[in-house]
Amino acid sequence: MNILEKIQNKEIGLLIQRITIGFLILFHGIANMNSNYSFIKSLLSGLGLPEIIAYAVFIGEIIAPILIIIGYRARLASLILAFNMLFAILMAHTSEVFSINKYGGWAIELQALYLFGAITILFIGAGKYAIATNSKWD
Repeated sequence: MNILEKIQNKEIGLLIQRITIGFLILFHGIANMNSNYSFIKSLLSGLGLPEIIAYAVFIGEIIAPILIIIGYRARLASLILAFNMLFAILMAHTSEVFSINKYGGWAIELQALYLFGAITILFIGAGKYAIATNSKWD
């Protein structure tokens, strides 16, 4: 048995995926909480939408990531996170979708990482190293 066969473990990979996406977006959500969602409120006001909607971001950037990390209803939580990131891209980053940043990377690579990471979890689920594994939403 070679080294690659020894380290192949889909379940560990799923756990790492969940922890990575969950913690990184959770830190972003905590930062938004500290600013009382002021940037998001200003975006919503500019679009003629009620500022109260900004608090829905709490669900997408705090609650959903925690559920993803622990592996409870991870598919449902990742669906919420994916919608959250899609709306973030549409509201705040539309002008950057076809742009390159000053380092040569895609201007929305971070948002895309969260979006596609969440979509990946939606399709593959939480794996066996999760709090819940019996529901179709796990």
